[in-house]
Amino acid sequence: MTSTVAQAAPAPKWTLVIHGGAGVIERERLTPQHDREVRAALDRALEAGSKVLSTNGSSLDAVEAAVKVLEDDPHFNAGRGAVFTYEGRNELDAAIMDGRTRAAGAVARTTRTRNPVSLSRAVMEKSPHVFLSGEGADQFSVEQGLEQVDPSWFATPERKRQLDEMKAKKVGWYDVDLKYGTVGAVAIDANGHVAAATSTGGLTGKRWGRIGDSPVIGAGTYADDRACAISGTGAGEYFIRIGVAHEICARIRMKGETPKQAADAVIAELGAIGGTGGVIVTGPGGSADWSFNTPGMYRGKANSEGVKKVAIYGDEG
Repeated sequence: MTSTVAQAAPAPKWTLVIHGGAGVIERERLTPQHDREVRAALDRALEAGSKVLSTNGSSLDAVEAAVKVLEDDPHFNAGRGAVFTYEGRNELDAAIMDGRTRAAGAVARTTRTRNPVSLSRAVMEKSPHVFLSGEGADQFSVEQGLEQVDPSWFATPERKRQLDEMKAKKVGWYDVDLKYGTVGAVAIDANGHVAAATSTGGLTGKRWGRIGDSPVIGAGTYADDRACAISGTGAGEYFIRIGVAHEICARIRMKGETPKQAADAVIAELGAIGGTGGVIVTGPGGSADWSFNTPGMYRGKANSEGVKKVAIYGDEG
């Protein structure tokens, strides 16, 4: 007699989820070439992280590898291609977190480290601190032997054009078109450990040393083996006020919600107070989820079972 009981699919041995920013990302705003180039960049980031995980590497190594690919690609607002401050500078923020121990490292307003995500990891592993900023972060980077570049390396003509356009419109505090391009990655490895990393150039036209949610542990980045790993992108001021990343993990731990349920609930709360953006999430069981309340989010996922997907627009699932 044949059993009719459905067999649950085995949990993936490892999972990787990435994002390249959420915002007003619509088909009519992207040329076919830009669409192809963004998808190719997301695919390269998935390949870099998957290579680590498929050879029994750690989730921490995987998220750093994936984010470095996105930092080096000028299509995203992180590393090379970061947006300009009001004064015409590129100031970079990043964070990384290890779900095994909840160790974390973060940097803000760095100006010379090619890959800020690697600097945030150095802060976590090589310093007694969690969060460094400005000149101190740049000095620590040199002391750690990380690759340095001239600040002009981060600048691109398109980002300068965006700043000039914003200033010409006299729209207010910063870019109101909400072209968020923050990048991030979350992963769970074959040993069941999660990690998260996020990197950004902030908002076009940001002023007065503004720092967003990306490097703030618990706001734009969080990882805890007991619950999940989260990386966010969006209106940082709102993510900070809610503590989006930690809130999602707390709902999973305390309420028993699935990662998708928790992410959707917190993004709904974000929207209720006027915030926009999105998150990616994975956790025990190897789920690969995202949630966003913007027209689109650059995103992708891969796992040990052969799943591999990149997407841009809201109707792509």
